[in-house]
Amino acid sequence: MKNPIKILLPVCLILVNNILYSQDNKDLKVYNNYDFIPGEKVLFEDDLHDALNGEFPQRWKLISGQGVINSNENEKYFLFYDCSWGNIGKIEPRIKTKSYLGNAFTLEFDFNIPTEEVVSLIFKLSDDDEKFISIEPSNGILKPNYFAEGLEGKIPDAEKLINKWHHAAFAFKNKQIKCYIDQHRVLVIPDCEFDPIKLYMGGSLNVKIKNFKLADGGGMNMLNKILTDGKFVSHAIKFDVGKSTIKGESMGFINELGKWLKENPTIKLEIGGHTDSDGDDASNLKLSEQRAEAVRKLLVSLGVDGSRLKSKGYGESKPSSSNDTSEGKADNRRVEFIKI
Repeated sequence: MKNPIKILLPVCLILVNNILYSQDNKDLKVYNNYDFIPGEKVLFEDDLHDALNGEFPQRWKLISGQGVINSNENEKYFLFYDCSWGNIGKIEPRIKTKSYLGNAFTLEFDFNIPTEEVVSLIFKLSDDDEKFISIEPSNGILKPNYFAEGLEGKIPDAEKLINKWHHAAFAFKNKQIKCYIDQHRVLVIPDCEFDPIKLYMGGSLNVKIKNFKLADGGGMNMLNKILTDGKFVSHAIKFDVGKSTIKGESMGFINELGKWLKENPTIKLEIGGHTDSDGDDASNLKLSEQRAEAVRKLLVSLGVDGSRLKSKGYGESKPSSSNDTSEGKADNRRVEFIKI
């Protein structure tokens, strides 16, 4: 008779591993129905890591009001002040091209709003014309101002947003705007009736923002490039800083990828993890391996046969862009799916 301990030990190890993995990714189930997919080309990204506390960030222009960089537990953010609900502060990303928005783009940022305050996404149509979408937790709404009158989205559990960090995402495509707060699609504006050329971020007193990312494209099914080109590069999978923990907002793309793999059952993929050049080579290699494996495990948990997937980390060894700019580093932090 076989030793029951030898039989049970592997099973127990698998169960423990599954429990730990589930705990590390506990917010992924919350984002299970999330369908936001960020654009493919990063136009501007700023996590403010190189900005100085108490100073205005160099990669932004001040349009109105005042604001400075502040930090809490080594996490830096921009803080609006000397402004109010009726006269919000405005800042603009420094992008060399004057008209940098096309007919499809995505925007993401994290925000923290005190009671009775507001954060706004401001679309510039020209130097003299602008339109707003405002997040107003105290009123429980996400509201387009000055167009589509009467159209607004109700924010689930809006009171829980006040004085806490949350994630906002917007997808603009052919005049349609999809608006997300955390895992919820809060509002779809079917036709906003304008084509913006650039944008500002706006906030009233003591509003905080961080992790700003603007990308060209978005919402398009690019996965079939694997069939034609043998490879697909994704910047839609996000991880906690310095960790392999996948962020919930990655589930829009991962759900699409899982569905696509089930519809193409003969496809086998290498999942390649890549980092930027920050940190030492060995640490980046290990981190990229862990991140690629985390993606593989998550796809398997969604029902994809694990024998069709293998993971590999490349660290910083294969940059796709220069590491001299924030946008270049953002382009290098990627996951590649290669047909094998």
